[in-house]
Amino acid sequence: MAAEAPVARGRPVVAIVGRPNVGKSSLFNRLVRRRLALVDPTPGLTRDRKEATALLGGRDVTLIDTAGLEEAPPDSLAARMTRSTLRAAETADLVLFVIDARAGATEPDRTFADWLRRLGKPVILLANKAEGRAGEAGVLEAFGLGFGEPVPVSAEHGEGLGELHERAAALLGPAAEADAPAEEGEAGSARPLRLAIVGRPNAGKSTLVNRLLGEERQLTGPEPGITRDAIALPWRDASGRLIRLVDTAGLRKKSRITAAPEKLAVGATIAALREAEVVVLVLDAEAPLEAQDVAIAALAEREGRALVFALNKWDLITRGRRAVVRQLVRDRLETGLAQLASVPVVPLSALTGEGVDKLMPAVWRVYEAWNRRVPTAALNRWFAQALERHPPPLVDGRRLKLRYITQVSARPPSFVIFGTRTAALPQDYLRYLVNGLREALGLSGVPIRITLRSPKNPYAEEET
Repeated sequence: MAAEAPVARGRPVVAIVGRPNVGKSSLFNRLVRRRLALVDPTPGLTRDRKEATALLGGRDVTLIDTAGLEEAPPDSLAARMTRSTLRAAETADLVLFVIDARAGATEPDRTFADWLRRLGKPVILLANKAEGRAGEAGVLEAFGLGFGEPVPVSAEHGEGLGELHERAAALLGPAAEADAPAEEGEAGSARPLRLAIVGRPNAGKSTLVNRLLGEERQLTGPEPGITRDAIALPWRDASGRLIRLVDTAGLRKKSRITAAPEKLAVGATIAALREAEVVVLVLDAEAPLEAQDVAIAALAEREGRALVFALNKWDLITRGRRAVVRQLVRDRLETGLAQLASVPVVPLSALTGEGVDKLMPAVWRVYEAWNRRVPTAALNRWFAQALERHPPPLVDGRRLKLRYITQVSARPPSFVIFGTRTAALPQDYLRYLVNGLREALGLSGVPIRITLRSPKNPYAEEET
């Protein structure tokens, strides 16, 4: 289908659409030259739209991977996925319509081809899996879909992409002189805050993401585990600062994860957590800080991420019970995660919007603390006072001597304490110092790393 005119504005949006399991995510990964989208033989693995920058037809484009197009009852998950895909096509400047050449042009392909023609967008028809003789008949059948000559490709093997780029160049046109300016966080500009939304399945992560974005961008519903991939979304909060907001799949106990798609989803979630700077752990206010929540929080702490708890579904907690639930969360932190007892807890309802405006201020506070560097002089004034209030203990009849402290890095704040026989320092005294640092320097919600160093004993027998 020819375009009325080539796209002449800034970075174009290109959507990849088609039935489930025709190879859309494989094509997406091939064009962005990275394995960003999950790929598995399981049909319907992609559920939410995934975006990335790619070079197509000589233009930088925003490429969108979408869920499979399916005919399904209106209230079903499949129907919600299809509506999300259709919205992506409606906002695109160019649509890549993918069919499976080995299956040929199916009846659902024809149904969606009719819809695309009515939409009036430029469309390139791609007959994927066309390698070998098995796909030849399907490529011929694709002519009947009404988009002219199909482009036979193999996303898995990288075949046929040259013709795809030529077709795209003709439809997209040359880049404008003043192409869309780079967003903050792209090459040559300041990086955005990397914020990951994590939690157990059905805690309300995607609903919270939609509330923050102000649009129904992510699929939501009563079914647990709807989100299957880590979806990164650029967003500016009320302060105007750019954030790379990542919605993730729910994390269950490892013993309960058996299906391959869920294993892939969990791997993507853990990778997103490790790449984040701040992690928002979404808790279900009706069952807060269960064992899996504690495990996720502990993982964030081990990875050195700043952390905020979003106590979601607050609208379901009666006002008379709210103080009890708050105290329950604090008690469980004290007993199960004492090192995270000071993490900010923001009660909110992603569904109604109650309390959501308090989330990002808490995120920015912990982010500032996570980046904080304390001058050595101020640090050692605090250190001297801490030692005076509670001197180091006696070990083997001799008092340990701690001489000074210095900060060696931020993100998270990391310190080195120098003294004699520091290896013998009891863990409870080290916790006293960590808690004192956290309280005195305003480091709530961030992990603190302390390394102990002692000068080498010149009289110790050298190892041979």
